[in-house]
Amino acid sequence: MTAVPVPHRVVARRAETADTVTLRFEPVGPALPDFRPGQFAMVHSFGRGEIPVSVSSVQATGGLAHTVRSVGAVSDGLCAARVGDVLGIRGPYGTGWELERARGRDVVIVAGGIGYAPLRPLILGALAEPAAYRRVNVLIGARTPGDLIARKEVESWATAYTGVTVDQPDADWRGDVGVVTQLLGRAHFDPEDTWAFVCGPEPMIRAAARELAHRGVRRDCIRVSLERNMRCATGHCGHCQLGPLLLCRTGPVVDWECAEPLLSVREL
Repeated sequence: MTAVPVPHRVVARRAETADTVTLRFEPVGPALPDFRPGQFAMVHSFGRGEIPVSVSSVQATGGLAHTVRSVGAVSDGLCAARVGDVLGIRGPYGTGWELERARGRDVVIVAGGIGYAPLRPLILGALAEPAAYRRVNVLIGARTPGDLIARKEVESWATAYTGVTVDQPDADWRGDVGVVTQLLGRAHFDPEDTWAFVCGPEPMIRAAARELAHRGVRRDCIRVSLERNMRCATGHCGHCQLGPLLLCRTGPVVDWECAEPLLSVREL
């Protein structure tokens, strides 16, 4: 981990939606320490500032991929980056998904919106070892069909069940319509022997985790990725505090058993 941005060159850029891009980076010099799925980096746009972004891919060469949605000055600058541009990255920071804890069990992965991006390395890791996990289920929800990320990739996965739903369909949409939790009834898993991983908007995280627990999945076997206003990524500024947690250090991925009482407090 480094507290100083390390120069990385953009080697590939893919537009995911109208306001979201995936940038693939290679280090200009020495690589950063290895990232684990679920961890994040502080990505620096020179002259604008930096923001926390989870890794959406990790390459053995030390390369990284980050999926960024344009929602402010820094993210606008990152989304405008082109192949050949140099940006700064520091990290890795935070906790990971810890997929290895699910070996030998059923896996349920629930993604909402851009929450698919931090879950992508986890999904690819599970699919790369089909004998290590019993049944892998992937449930994806988005606001509209135009907000779905990596649709072709998702359609190519060989899972026990992959479901995709949207809140607001367009004229060409032929899939499910509604909240992502409605797909749980079609997934193939034994609740008493399942690990679940959830990422997306906070209301969706609460709804999905509560429904999983209601169906019998143990709360300490449900991992969720939480988001707060991370600034320093080292636990010193306190901007990412959630009750007793400093999410840049003790998160962003935590067990639902820990997160549920905190997310039940309004305005916390």
